[in-house]
Amino acid sequence: MSRIANYPVAIPSGIQVAQSGAKISVKGPKGNLEHDIHPLVKVTQEGSLLKFKRTNDSALARAVSGTTRALVNNMVTGVAKGFEKKLTIIGVGYRATVQGKKLNLTLGYSHPIVYEIPNGISIEAPDLTNLIIKGADKQMVGQVAAEIRSYRSPEPYKGKGVRYLNETVVKKEAKKK
Repeated sequence: MSRIANYPVAIPSGIQVAQSGAKISVKGPKGNLEHDIHPLVKVTQEGSLLKFKRTNDSALARAVSGTTRALVNNMVTGVAKGFEKKLTIIGVGYRATVQGKKLNLTLGYSHPIVYEIPNGISIEAPDLTNLIIKGADKQMVGQVAAEIRSYRSPEPYKGKGVRYLNETVVKKEAKKK
């Protein structure tokens, strides 16, 4: 059984946490994030610590309290430092460019793919084959990276496609005659 909810979340200096009813909001230099607190979890702020307590000892309350603590910890980390995912594009003629709030991908299809960058996310392309996705919301950064990767996942024979920076693709051996 996890006891993650028993550990308090430390609030660094420069981060403001406000709680109104069942909603908690965290503000910092990287942005503002909000989360609805489940009724089975009680959040209290003591100085620069946030403590999480479940209202009863049911299995749902135990699960939700740990999840809430992890989500609030990610919110605090996100508005303080931010999160980033790195993607690399492998393949002849495959490239990506950022133009304003649009990401243009050329991934071997007969048409270019135009991806609208959501609010709160910034995408940098240091060169034509690398992408850096940054943002304060961990879930949104991961979702954007997964959506971009899904346009051309790495194929198992040559390894061409969009992959995470340190992702390893196990290649299959070609059919022999």
